[in-house]
Amino acid sequence: MSEGCIICRKEAGDGHLHRLEVWRDDLWRLTVSLDAEVPGFAYLEPLRHIPTIADLDGPEAASFGAVMAKASQALKEATEAGIVYVYIFGDGVPHLHVHLAPHKDGDALNSQMIRGEIVSEKMPDGFERFYSPEFPALPETDQRRVADAVRGRLAAS
Repeated sequence: MSEGCIICRKEAGDGHLHRLEVWRDDLWRLTVSLDAEVPGFAYLEPLRHIPTIADLDGPEAASFGAVMAKASQALKEATEAGIVYVYIFGDGVPHLHVHLAPHKDGDALNSQMIRGEIVSEKMPDGFERFYSPEFPALPETDQRRVADAVRGRLAAS
């Protein structure tokens, strides 16, 4: 537990955050927002204080995928959503919390990841590419340099 972390306070912090715990195991807990734009908007967070996704380690890292799938499936079924969006923001709360947002057509959510006007381009293979003219793609050489750096770090670990 980290002193001053509202998420580490668990149930004691839930009232302040206006949410309700719906599930817990030895490592994780899931809460549902009581103040959201869509039904079932939830937060999955480790019980142990882990600041960011990059700090995820130990048994939480080993169980993360399975727990996220279990929570997402329950939310999808309970809300009859077509999909559950997953977001992780660095929004000023220094404790990893994954936003799980059940989405149905016509609700308050969208899949926009880039600011500005979004343009849809149908590709020859049927894939749909989305981009913003205000924020063009970075040069491929820059992206390849980053890809090579990531590959090298993962190969070394």
